[in-house]
Amino acid sequence: MRSMRLNEDDSPGQDTASCLCGSAPCILCGCCPSSRNSTISRLIFTFFLFLGVLVSLIMLSPGVESQLHKLPWVCDEGPGSTIILQSHIDCGSLLGHRAVYRMCFATAAFFFLFTLLMIYVRSSQDPRAAFQNGFWFFKFLIFVGITVGAFYIPDGSFSDIWFYFGVVGSFLFILIQLVLLIDFAHSWNQQWLGKAEECDSRAWYAGLFFFTFLFYSLSIVAVALLFVYYTEPDACYEGKVFISLNLTLCICISIISVLPKVQDAQPNSGLLQASAVTLYTMFVTWLALSNVPDQKCNPHLLTYLDNETILAGPEGYVTQWWDAPSIVGLIVFILCTLFISVRSSNHRQVNSLMRTEECPPILEGAQEHQVAGQAFDNEQDGVTYSYSFFHFCLVLASLHIMMTLTNWYRPGETQKMVSTWTAVWVKICASWAGLLLYLWTLVAPLLLPSRDFS
Repeated sequence: MRSMRLNEDDSPGQDTASCLCGSAPCILCGCCPSSRNSTISRLIFTFFLFLGVLVSLIMLSPGVESQLHKLPWVCDEGPGSTIILQSHIDCGSLLGHRAVYRMCFATAAFFFLFTLLMIYVRSSQDPRAAFQNGFWFFKFLIFVGITVGAFYIPDGSFSDIWFYFGVVGSFLFILIQLVLLIDFAHSWNQQWLGKAEECDSRAWYAGLFFFTFLFYSLSIVAVALLFVYYTEPDACYEGKVFISLNLTLCICISIISVLPKVQDAQPNSGLLQASAVTLYTMFVTWLALSNVPDQKCNPHLLTYLDNETILAGPEGYVTQWWDAPSIVGLIVFILCTLFISVRSSNHRQVNSLMRTEECPPILEGAQEHQVAGQAFDNEQDGVTYSYSFFHFCLVLASLHIMMTLTNWYRPGETQKMVSTWTAVWVKICASWAGLLLYLWTLVAPLLLPSRDFS
């Protein structure tokens, strides 16, 4: 009886220790149906990223800025500057942006640590896999520790250097977003075509036609609005070139996607994917034009001044961080990041680019141990995704959200907040690279017929 009581008394402590140090199932055991261990782990890591985004959003709120003055990286001249010039604002308004830089630095450093730690993990039998799928309480402590340390980094040239890290990371993440969009549109098209053949119903074909028409219509409307709001009859020549060139490229890839030879090599390719890529390209073009440092060509420029100077303070200029491109960019970021966490694809080239495997079957041994509300290990024979590459994607996501929340402005210099052409060219080049990447997925089987793209 005594031994039984000891075992009963020990069980709560053992359960607590399992939840703090054990595998992913215990974290979400009461919230999810039976799920793959790999999916649950990715969702929890994504929660860490969203936690960092939430803290960044809080740092941008006006009420928090008064507390940021106590940290060592605030401006030496203080926030009391009384005059600001066009494209310049007082240093106190920069504190939220600098806090976002440090929060996203901590998030990127946390995931970069796991990127290095998880290199060449092949299955859940690898001892390092336990750190991927467990020890969540200690991971949280590490995350908090890195975050606290990041807020005590002296300013100096930190913001200037980290800005360029953000530029490169955001460029790569824009490409990842396009790859995920291609994957989603491909899966969507494949499923609806399969249901149309299975049910012998034209309703599914009508649905595909409707969304294809909708995406192209939205793209045309976007082009018209870009010309109206971001160009002038006798100015803004760069914007006109960017819009016209991207529109031409989108028309070209749409034509190529339905060529007979491409259809033979890629039976599931079609106008749905091309229309989604076209709409996304117009979205990236919009983001690029929203950073043009010319007030005549950019209605979203940070400063709206009628005179050369204005007074700062409550009666003067009010910083407006939340414009339409930032809000839409944040929504797209959240959707793409969640899709990274739960995706499993049948698109061979997408799986090759994203370092994942094709929808793995559930192992018989794992099926026997499935319990409602728990996760099962589906990676005993091999991982379903590259642990290291997944964390690298989250590093890029941290850098991308940093640039999104700060509108790609540079807060590195005292009393200065300037939109640069760097942001414009990076986004435009990302749109071109994305179109070339999609074009490659269409023509690669034709150019290299002997190569296995799986």
